[in-house]
Amino acid sequence: MSPFAIQLTNGFLESDLEQEDKNAFQLLQQLDALETIDGLLKLKSIYRVGRLYVNKEGRGFVEASTKEQKDLLVEPDDMNDANHGDVVVVKRIIARRGRASAKVLLIVKKSHLFQIAYTKTNESGSFEIIDIKTALPTHAVMEGMDIKAFKMGTVLKIDTQTNNVLEVIGNLDDPKVDEKISLALYNRANEFELDCIDQAKEVESEVTAEEHVEKRVDLRALDFCTIDPVTAKDFDDAIYFDMKTYTLYVAIADVSHYVNYFSPIDQEAKRRGFTTYFPHKSFPMLPRELSENICSLKPHVDRLAFVSKIELDRDTLLPTNEEFFEAIIHSKRRFNYDEIDVIIDNQGADITKEHEKRILNYLLPLQQITQKLRNRRLMSGFDFRSEEIKLSIDAKHELVKTQVETGTPSHSLIEECMLLANQASAKRFEYGVFRVHLPPQLSKLEELLEELTKIGLFVGDYEDSPSLIRAIQKEAKSMNIASEVDAMIIKSLKQATYAANNEGHFGLGFSHYSHFTSPIRRYSDLILHRLIKTQLREDKEESEYLLRNIEPLCARVSELERESTRAEWDFRDRKLTRWAATQIGKEFKAHVVEAGENAKAVLECDIQGVTVNIHGDNVMLFDNIIIRINEANIAMAQIQGEFVAKREKEVIEL
Repeated sequence: MSPFAIQLTNGFLESDLEQEDKNAFQLLQQLDALETIDGLLKLKSIYRVGRLYVNKEGRGFVEASTKEQKDLLVEPDDMNDANHGDVVVVKRIIARRGRASAKVLLIVKKSHLFQIAYTKTNESGSFEIIDIKTALPTHAVMEGMDIKAFKMGTVLKIDTQTNNVLEVIGNLDDPKVDEKISLALYNRANEFELDCIDQAKEVESEVTAEEHVEKRVDLRALDFCTIDPVTAKDFDDAIYFDMKTYTLYVAIADVSHYVNYFSPIDQEAKRRGFTTYFPHKSFPMLPRELSENICSLKPHVDRLAFVSKIELDRDTLLPTNEEFFEAIIHSKRRFNYDEIDVIIDNQGADITKEHEKRILNYLLPLQQITQKLRNRRLMSGFDFRSEEIKLSIDAKHELVKTQVETGTPSHSLIEECMLLANQASAKRFEYGVFRVHLPPQLSKLEELLEELTKIGLFVGDYEDSPSLIRAIQKEAKSMNIASEVDAMIIKSLKQATYAANNEGHFGLGFSHYSHFTSPIRRYSDLILHRLIKTQLREDKEESEYLLRNIEPLCARVSELERESTRAEWDFRDRKLTRWAATQIGKEFKAHVVEAGENAKAVLECDIQGVTVNIHGDNVMLFDNIIIRINEANIAMAQIQGEFVAKREKEVIEL
């Protein structure tokens, strides 16, 4: 459900509402659809809020939100201009016989406020405007302008209600339009509003320690360091490990100190939810004055931090004490992953500077500790070999090269430290902000197993979903198709999400898990920081406000996370499709990753990660084949290929 729908169901105060929901609230008041129960406003029982689903016959229904309710039928005459996917308030029709039914009173949230489309001439020579998401013809009007006069391939942003052109985004011939299309399709923002920028400029540019030492723990003497990608500009986290007491300090940027409730920056961060990362550029959740400056835990400067302090048992490495507090730190060194991998490999033989030697005195032992933690975690959690393809984009926004990024010891070192802090934060609450990953349905995995048996992958006895996954992975490894099968397993799993109630994290094998360590780039973490601070301050009023609205906030950030990820994937696909457009008619080695009616194959060439659609009549899963690229639809970011021949698996010399 949408955040406002959750508020209408669970109850809310008028002061809790987002600006975007106030008009709908006022209309519901005028309809006398709300009542006050225990001091909170709720929909009256005769009304229901939910997403409208419309079938091919034009009949709609609103799903039940509880087991006690029934789905409500909405006849075409009772739609009130609502469309499939809209969040609506409906009123039950009591007198009508038959299936429980209702009529739409109010559209709370439109499923699509606008569409992104482009102009083209079809095969018969007729002018068309094509919706990029659906590939179907649509309509558009532009006051004082004949849209046909634009160059073919012009990309438009169109109001779905009025068909008015809201913006001319660019032309498909220009590689720079890809960025704008991907952002627009998934409603990701680029520039910040002026009030947000003005507030960011007013924030202090450096930390004056004397102003904070009385209220914070002074950790500036500790040899904190950061470990991030070479290209990183915002540093969320720094670590320090006390060898004497076996205590890990995970210092996180104290964003909540600088971003106040309801401020322009906070409102914008809530709208964005996440920083979106394209290969050549990031689109931050916070203005760069904060994300890359005062909040960022840069080396050699004082910074405010929110610290998770975790004491470990020397023998079991289990946490014996976990606490959170506000602090001041002074990071002594910024490392990148490549540097740390070299240091781990040669045990710091090239390090000469005294402060760096002090850091390595704890960092190298900590790496061994985190390796043990990882090994233990994988006894209940899973290691999926998903390869990330990194794209390199030049100044003209054209794809130059790709490379596969895999986890290294440096990545694992930081990851395990962050996992400890994230678990510690989740243990503080019974109701709060949790990162939840539900177990998969055994039937889903058995469907996957049935598909894999066609290529000769068989497993013996299994008891449940975890044992079946491990059995499949073991066989896949022996057949040298581990990464391909892991990708299929991931598709069969449920998506991780944010939730107010803790239901554990299946993939990691944790009973309690949340996101605490990245408040610069995730709004969920900022919420959690605020919630923990209300505990530390025993601020009952603020805690009640947060917990009253925590479920709609979790729904909001879950939805925004999906949008941000889809924008990133869409941009990647657009760049790979542009490259494919330069390869029309060429033949490539490939391997099949999806068989059947919608078969797909991944090219084996210098440009990695290119997925091509093929007709699946002649191929089976994981077949090694030759394909020819026939078409690259840049607008739809889709590549079509033709099966040429099967090829024998190459023999690897031992």
